[in-house]
Amino acid sequence: MKKCSQCGKTTVIKYAKLKDGTPYQYYSCTCGEHFLDMKQLHEVAEIYRKKKRNIAKLSRWGVSLGVRIPKEIVQKYNLKEKSEVTFIPEENGIRMIV
Repeated sequence: MKKCSQCGKTTVIKYAKLKDGTPYQYYSCTCGEHFLDMKQLHEVAEIYRKKKRNIAKLSRWGVSLGVRIPKEIVQKYNLKEKSEVTFIPEENGIRMIV
């Protein structure tokens, strides 16, 4: 356990999710102080590095927009041309179901 930098008390590890659903852990003190150490920060950064690798591009196709799916995702989910996908609107974005 870590000591709180504000009051010196012992902290506890808590778990939470960012707005985009990314899980992370942090230290919490009874005085109200919350913080991450470098290991926790690096873990969150690694999650975002992996997510960034899976960014798709939009392209104009006539009056519509098409999604260009990265090769790694195509291979992982065995997607083929003319595969159908479902888009589900959610509070913070759109989920694509293959």
